[in-house]
Amino acid sequence: MMNISHLYQPPRTSAHAHCSAAGETYFINLRFLLIICVVIGNMLEPLIHHSDVAHGIFLWIFSFHMPLFVLVTGYFARSNLYGRTGLKILRTIGLQYILFQSIYSLLDFTVFRVHGITHSFFAPYLLLWFLAGHILWRLMMIMMRQLTFAQQLTLSVVLGLLVGSLPVDGVWLALSRTLIYFPFFIIGYHFRFERFTAWFRNYRQLLAAGLSIILLAGFVLAEWQLNTGWFYGNQTFIQLGVDLWQGLAGRLGMYVLQLIASLAFLAFVPWRSHYITELGRRTLYVFLLHGLLVRTMEASGIFGHISSTTGVMLMIVLAILITLLLAQPAVRHWTHYWVEPELPRYVRLKFRHAQRRYSFLR
Repeated sequence: MMNISHLYQPPRTSAHAHCSAAGETYFINLRFLLIICVVIGNMLEPLIHHSDVAHGIFLWIFSFHMPLFVLVTGYFARSNLYGRTGLKILRTIGLQYILFQSIYSLLDFTVFRVHGITHSFFAPYLLLWFLAGHILWRLMMIMMRQLTFAQQLTLSVVLGLLVGSLPVDGVWLALSRTLIYFPFFIIGYHFRFERFTAWFRNYRQLLAAGLSIILLAGFVLAEWQLNTGWFYGNQTFIQLGVDLWQGLAGRLGMYVLQLIASLAFLAFVPWRSHYITELGRRTLYVFLLHGLLVRTMEASGIFGHISSTTGVMLMIVLAILITLLLAQPAVRHWTHYWVEPELPRYVRLKFRHAQRRYSFLR
């Protein structure tokens, strides 16, 4: 049998060194701020059609939160992409996807009675696209291991541009979002925290903070009639109502906006260990569980009664409280076996036997 075990061996470069303690703390802090933005964005989404404030804040959040989340994911993948650890992570993500895809689809069908959603393992359910994307990003990074950073980034940008021209619905296999955000995974994977620290501190950080606030004000006040599909990243050019050249120009423009907005938001991230650092280690629980609360609120009809700025602010406060609640150790204790599932012991033993027998699983 052909030996392809080298696919799972890390190349001999410093890019795969373990994250520094300072870098790990910074990105954990960033991850917690981003999960707050994810929950706020999902709480505001039902309000964007009848509240300009909600619409503006929603667009501001979507201009940076997914690119940065993918970047953080790439950064932490650099120390566990290969070998048995990498395979274990892929198995865990796969189990999470199957489990929560089943749970959310079953609840939508039986309890929430949500219409217009395709229930299929090949069409990731709303926020679960990130799990499917995470698997593909890891596999693509392994396949691109021989390329330089510049080659990887160039290829990923080309794929992100061209995916919009495919004659298929962008939600299938989360292919559209996966390829569109893949450049940010690569940037995170090769990120040099020490260089970033030296460059970003002092006046550049202040300028970035001011720029982020200006972007927020612009989205809220400018009443732009922007198609939110550009921000979701899950629609083809045909679905967005543009031709190929308009689509390519629009996607390039979105990349520029996302890079600027992402860099600007980094100004608000604490550099040192903080109260949010420990909470940031449990963002997976917030990510996978908060959708149940949002769906429950949608089913109750509460969003239909909120249109004022005060109501929008209250939803933001509630979103922050939900994030804090779901990031508590008690929630992890109660839901650990669901959020971080393990294969049954019998299956694990069989898999280990297969690893010993087939070199490509090692």
